Amino acid sequence: MSKFSKFMKANKAVKENGFFAATKSLCDENGKPLRWEFRHITSKENEQLRDDCTMDVQVTGKPNMYRPKIKTSLYVQRLIAASVVVPDLYDVELQDSYNVSTPEELLLAMVDDPGEYNELGNFIQKFQGFDVSFEDKVNEAKN
Repeated sequence: MSKFSKFMKANKAVKENGFFAATKSLCDENGKPLRWEFRHITSKENEQLRDDCTMDVQVTGKPNMYRPKIKTSLYVQRLIAASVVVPDLYDVELQDSYNVSTPEELLLAMVDDPGEYNELGNFIQKFQGFDVSFEDKVNEAKN
C-alpha cells in the first residue's frame, strides 16, 4: 500500500451541484422563483477564465512596462456562465427567445435586475469556494 493512498483520486469527495433562484422574474406555475442548478468548476477552468479576462495595462510613466489587470465584471460574468447547468445557457432556442447569441448575453438578459445579478454573483463566488468576493479582494488591493 502506497504512503499516498489517502490522496488517490478514488478517495476524493465529489462536489455536489448547488441550487439558487437567480431571479424572481422567472417563476413556476405556483409563482415560486425557478431554481437554477450550478456546478463546481475546476481550478484549471478558473485559471483559464481569469487569464481570458486579464489584460496588460501600461504602467504610467514607464514606457514598455505593463502590469496585468483583471476585468472583474467580465470575470464574474464568465464564472457564473461557466457554473450554470440549468438552464442551459448554450441552448440556441433559449438564446433566440431573448434575441442574444452568447451564454453571457443570455445570463444578463435572464437576470436583468442589477440587485439580483449582484446576489447571484455573490452566491457563485461563495459556491465556488471564494469566501471573500473577488470584488472585495480587488477593493482591498486598491487600498
